[in-house]
Amino acid sequence: MSLRLTVLVTGATGQQGGAVAAALLARGHRVRAFTRKPASAGALAARGAEIINGDLGDPATLVEAARGVDAVFLMGNSFEAGPAAEAAQGIAAVDALARAGAAHVIYSSVGSADRHTGIPHFDSKYEVERRLAGSGLRHTIVAPAAFMENLISPWGIGPLLGGTLAMALPADRPLQQVALADVGRFVAAVAERRQELAGRRIDIAGDAPTGTAMATAFARAMGRPVAHTEIPLAAMRAQNLELATMFEWFDRVGYSADIAGLRREFPEVGWTDFATWAKGVDWLGLARIQPTAMEVAK
Repeated sequence: MSLRLTVLVTGATGQQGGAVAAALLARGHRVRAFTRKPASAGALAARGAEIINGDLGDPATLVEAARGVDAVFLMGNSFEAGPAAEAAQGIAAVDALARAGAAHVIYSSVGSADRHTGIPHFDSKYEVERRLAGSGLRHTIVAPAAFMENLISPWGIGPLLGGTLAMALPADRPLQQVALADVGRFVAAVAERRQELAGRRIDIAGDAPTGTAMATAFARAMGRPVAHTEIPLAAMRAQNLELATMFEWFDRVGYSADIAGLRREFPEVGWTDFATWAKGVDWLGLARIQPTAMEVAK
């Protein structure tokens, strides 16, 4: 890599945007970290990022921040705003970037959003994809499968530390997933190869373990038994219809990233398999904030 780029990263203090910013900084690029929470961007500032106080809900701030950059990483958050609001905000952001004359937009969608899944937070991202395709902006769509980190999110970590991997999928059903760090490195690769990758939509995943394989990897990483338990879809549907719709689609259809092809075309990402990712989790740190679950596991 010989050219130092300047990249505007939206959502820079979140998990995905933070991974993108970290990967770009590690590659020696300049990062404009666009965030509604500049007070939480101290670690990025310490690494040399320029902190931009902005909000996708205020497109004027995006127009100003995007001027003069080599690329923009754009992402939304349906779980925070809701799918309809995410789509509206993403469309407004695309329009703002068109007004700013952004050189290249890298939009983070979701795997298979272009396949009419009927999952609301997939469909909302596809609405933004379509607006971007018609905007005249040079762009690349990055479409991750499920994040491996979802399995250690606040709503799942307690049972997992207690020895149960609870999922609304059969134990033998593979689920394509990708580590957040790999998403960051992939976006950095796209920024560096943006001319070559302009106009492409790329589904990405690093591994496709079954529930049984995930439980085994967790057990080895934690040094304690972990068993897969299938949550009935009806029970999930009673609690969260959208998540139930997504898991039903996972079981019937599922993501379709070309994992072998990605490893060949983008070796610089260093794609992480599930077992390696699980070994790298800070289990002791997670246990400190989940003492009840750890008592159950003893």
